Amino acid sequence: MKRRSRLSRSRDFDAVYRHGRSVSSRYLVLYSFPRESADDLPRLGLAVSRKIGDAVARNRVKRSLRASFDALADEIGAGFDYVLVVRPGFGEVADARGAGWVAEQVREVFRQAAGARAARP
Repeated sequence: MKRRSRLSRSRDFDAVYRHGRSVSSRYLVLYSFPRESADDLPRLGLAVSRKIGDAVARNRVKRSLRASFDALADEIGAGFDYVLVVRPGFGEVADARGAGWVAEQVREVFRQAAGARAARP
């Protein structure tokens, strides 16, 4: 994932949390917020709390989520900012089930977000 495709500033995260829409699954919550410029690549911010584990475990989770996001880049709508929040328990299950499971979980919340956008009038 290119650095340009990441949310890094606190104000960007706040805008997505305050004004964005959210969808959730058992282990992930995805907030999405449209940007003014619809031509830009989608940007992703990750929120992984210390409840997930130590720094090594959190960074492993973040790497797997970024890789899954990169794999879905063609399917994800341009011009959106996303924040992916990881719920407790995700790290252990991800370690047990592997990268394919992580990719499927990420794909599912992005599908839900696209469906929610399409259902909105």
